Amino acid sequence: MEYCEGLDAEIAEESKENDMEKKEKPRKRPYHIWEVKGQEHKLKLSTKMIGALEKKYKTNILNLVSEDGLPPLSVMLTIIQAAIITWEHGMDYEKVRDLYDMWCNDGGNQIDLLAKVVMPTLVVSGFFTNTQGEAIMAELEEELI
Repeated sequence: MEYCEGLDAEIAEESKENDMEKKEKPRKRPYHIWEVKGQEHKLKLSTKMIGALEKKYKTNILNLVSEDGLPPLSVMLTIIQAAIITWEHGMDYEKVRDLYDMWCNDGGNQIDLLAKVVMPTLVVSGFFTNTQGEAIMAELEEELI
């Protein structure tokens, strides 16, 4: 019986299989973009901001956006403020409110804010799997039609 030293061949084969699996797995988008007056604003909640929102409202963010129909505008704008602050330092609530006013002047509304801004932000922030996120977005799109 001939003995071969090491497991290099076996490890290389397993590594190739793992690489193929990794390539097939869809990646989440790194952030959601909210476009207002031609300017793109990146949105994604960090763990720190999720904690701050949960502490402020004393509940999970999903409870805020899924109970009793449309969440209050102030809650949605506060979620946006928490999501935008990573890229736009100094973005206070008043500036977010001004962005919303400009967005509304271009045809936006509260239902679209939830469906096209807040929910996609939660999807990219890790509240849902890719599959769940796609299903939620498709369902919201159907409701808007």
